[in-house]
Amino acid sequence: MNWSSKLIHHKKEMRIAVYFEKNVQLIERIRQFEGAKWSQSLKVWHLPDNENNRIHFKIELPPTVSEEAIAQIQKFAHWLNSKRYSPNTIKTYTEALKSFLLFFKEKPIAEITNADIICYNNQFILQKNLSSSYQNQIVNAIKLYFTTILDTKIEIDKIHRPRREKILPNVLSKEEIKQILTAHSNIKHKMMLSLIYSCGLRCGELLALQPIHIDSKRNIILLKSSKGKKDRIVPLSPKILTMLREYYILFKPTFYLFEGVNAGEAYSEKSLQSVLKQALKKAGIIKPVSLHWLRHSFATHLLESGTDLRYIQELLGHNSSKTTEIYTHVSTKSIQQIKSPFDDL
Repeated sequence: MNWSSKLIHHKKEMRIAVYFEKNVQLIERIRQFEGAKWSQSLKVWHLPDNENNRIHFKIELPPTVSEEAIAQIQKFAHWLNSKRYSPNTIKTYTEALKSFLLFFKEKPIAEITNADIICYNNQFILQKNLSSSYQNQIVNAIKLYFTTILDTKIEIDKIHRPRREKILPNVLSKEEIKQILTAHSNIKHKMMLSLIYSCGLRCGELLALQPIHIDSKRNIILLKSSKGKKDRIVPLSPKILTMLREYYILFKPTFYLFEGVNAGEAYSEKSLQSVLKQALKKAGIIKPVSLHWLRHSFATHLLESGTDLRYIQELLGHNSSKTTEIYTHVSTKSIQQIKSPFDDL
């Protein structure tokens, strides 16, 4: 009987996935293993990642970095933490550095040169067809790490970045936005999606909101320590304020504005993504919409209604106006007014 297996990351833990064509005997055998489960979303049986299961299903141990690299990665993590980088950034940068050092596990770190970085880009990132954004993360990690290491042969200023991909943000029409925001009858779900669109919030900014951040007298919302450790304010729509008051009376949040099952515990990002997924299904929208599409749509719709780009930059919390200018390329207001020469034929 043919089967294959591999390590997967499922629901925040490593599991061993076992692939085979539907077979009653194999299913019964898999069920005998402690902790074996069927994933409806992945359409695969998976088991706990432990030594016995790895041996049984012939999973090779992943390569490990040297003791020197482990110590340096820990030192880098401590430095990032002392600089108050966010947990997500610390994880991203240390994982990126680990990937890089793993590639040169037989070479002392102090001996790594700029030529090695180019070699890594060609023989690892490009060969595995990894994205330029991942390559950029590696560059960020390498630059930040090697600026804290003495006696290195790396010339920091000569580390080049991948050419930027000119990818336009995904934008929904106002009709599609309305369909999504009115899809849910649950006021909490409707409230969360409506706030993201009406204020152009990032997912993390919404989930970090507290009732004290809502200033109904000044009609603003205060966003504390958002991306880049910056505070900013966004306008509070009168319609949103009315919805918030109704929501507050019903749910009475204690600490976070949107709480999970347990009082005082923030609503999870995964649950919020599920809320959007359900709304899309109810609205009959088959586009692969993410929560960030609502933020992109907010910015584009503001631009199309005549709002100055500088104000949009401030509302979105962008450091550079160049980041905000991308929305000028997806605004269709001017393009729709152009008459095609085909109409004159």
